[in-house]
Amino acid sequence: QVLLVESGGGSVQAGGSLRLSCAASGDTASTTYMGWFRQAPGKERERVAILRTLDARTYYTDSVKGRFTVSQDNSKTTLYLQMNSLKPEDTAMYSCAAGRWYISWPPTDKNFVYWGQGTQVTVSS
Repeated sequence: QVLLVESGGGSVQAGGSLRLSCAASGDTASTTYMGWFRQAPGKERERVAILRTLDARTYYTDSVKGRFTVSQDNSKTTLYLQMNSLKPEDTAMYSCAAGRWYISWPPTDKNFVYWGQGTQVTVSS
């Protein structure tokens, strides 16, 4: 079992920055990738950024490329999402997730086994 706890959300004006953190504990060695998802009210959950812990390979959804950066700490138990140049359309509940294996890169939400509770990000214009 893996426990994921997010932090770092909040309210910011457009153009601002936030850094989200996801602390993983438990059987973290059983997971091979972690990622960030977001869901805005009335919308489907969206895959934002994924990092493969073995080699730090990353994936970003098109709308955040060049603005968001996903990274991990040296112990590979904390995942970060640095969000710059935030836009109102980035407003959502951001959740961290972890998984074990997938068929093709990048993994979809169905390939993630463990999920955090989420942290709210609100960007005002």
